[in-house]
Amino acid sequence: MDQSFHPPSLDDMDVNAAIAAASAIGGVCTGAAAVLAFRWSEREQARPTRTSLHTEAVLPPGVDTVLSVLRSSAVVLDEGDTVVKASSAAYALGLVRGGRLAVDRMLQMARETRRDGEIRQVELDLPRRSGRGEPLAVSARVAPLGSRLVLLLVEDLTEARRIEAVRRDFVANVSHELKTPVGALSLLSEAVMDAADDPEAVNRFAGRMQVEATRLTSLVQEIIDLSRVQNDDPLEDAEPVAVDDLVAEAIDRCRHPANTKQITMATVGAPDLYVWGHRGQLAAALGNLVENAVNYSPARTRVGIAGRRVPAPGGDLIEISVTDQGMGISQADRERIFERFYRVDPARSRATGGTGLGLSIVKHVAASHGGEVTVWSAEGQGSTFTLRLPEAGSARPSDRRDDAAGTSDADAPDDGAGHRVPPGEPYATTTPTPTHATPHPAPEVLP
Repeated sequence: MDQSFHPPSLDDMDVNAAIAAASAIGGVCTGAAAVLAFRWSEREQARPTRTSLHTEAVLPPGVDTVLSVLRSSAVVLDEGDTVVKASSAAYALGLVRGGRLAVDRMLQMARETRRDGEIRQVELDLPRRSGRGEPLAVSARVAPLGSRLVLLLVEDLTEARRIEAVRRDFVANVSHELKTPVGALSLLSEAVMDAADDPEAVNRFAGRMQVEATRLTSLVQEIIDLSRVQNDDPLEDAEPVAVDDLVAEAIDRCRHPANTKQITMATVGAPDLYVWGHRGQLAAALGNLVENAVNYSPARTRVGIAGRRVPAPGGDLIEISVTDQGMGISQADRERIFERFYRVDPARSRATGGTGLGLSIVKHVAASHGGEVTVWSAEGQGSTFTLRLPEAGSARPSDRRDDAAGTSDADAPDDGAGHRVPPGEPYATTTPTPTHATPHPAPEVLP
């Protein structure tokens, strides 16, 4: 067999060289791509992200734990004024926006502290985030945190300032109110001394002194009562209190002035209603409402007192309403009548012995018992104050009647003159209006 050798042709050699060159170029490109991918990965890992800016990795050990338990809003800034750490309260106050400190004055303080290392503190008024309402009063304190970071602590002083203003006004009002009867007593005592030879003048001035002394005693007592209801927790000595007992105490407290003005006290019996709370405070609150109704009602009118149960999502509520037929309260005054020492008609209040603290006491008692007090009024038509309190459900008698059940006339209350009153109608508990007086219809218990 003849085997002959054929040397490679020039075309074959060119093809092999091209393949080898292409392979080399492909390897070089692959290596370059791998190097670029590795470098890109390292760069992405080193780039700071939004999450990494807020981690505690850049903070000194233990700082993050300390900041988490502080009541103040905390913000940590790095050397580029970027927020490294910020508490949720700082965002709520609007101190941090878009990863930057949004208050220019605080940012300036941070830069100065970073430059010289001194601790700085300032009080500022910040606008609310909603743009409405009174500005927020804050105290800002800036201190260096290590060599690169700056710590900003911001405390909200808005509520503290409000309380301080209330206390300041309270002291000023108390001083003014006490000065009036004390000054009157001083002048009247001098008048008595000058009129020692005039028995009639002495008796007149002595009567005035008794009025001012009574007013001073009432004012001091109501200041003590207001202080007590603000500082004491009424639910520590709470007990189920019958609404009927509270109404009876309130009526007994105002019986004499009501009889003097020939005002009929009309009540709706509620033997199955109980509230949970401090008996003394509840009696004082309802007594203040009834006393105001009597003092500001014209002669020969009626004051209505009624209680009822009102369904509510969190449990039934008890409403005790006091209605008068007085001059009514304007819209502007209704917004302020629960303020301390505020009186709708100061001249009339002086005549009736009002101190301007009665409704403040009612408001605080209602709030401390988990309830509220509301008012409905129309000028010339009278007013209705409603004390709304949680019902003592577990304290109700087991044999209480259903609200929907009817009551016979034999069970109807007596009006004091031997006449039965249909259920749901007010009945008189004091001397009825004389026959010669113009009769007035009983007021509606609720507006």
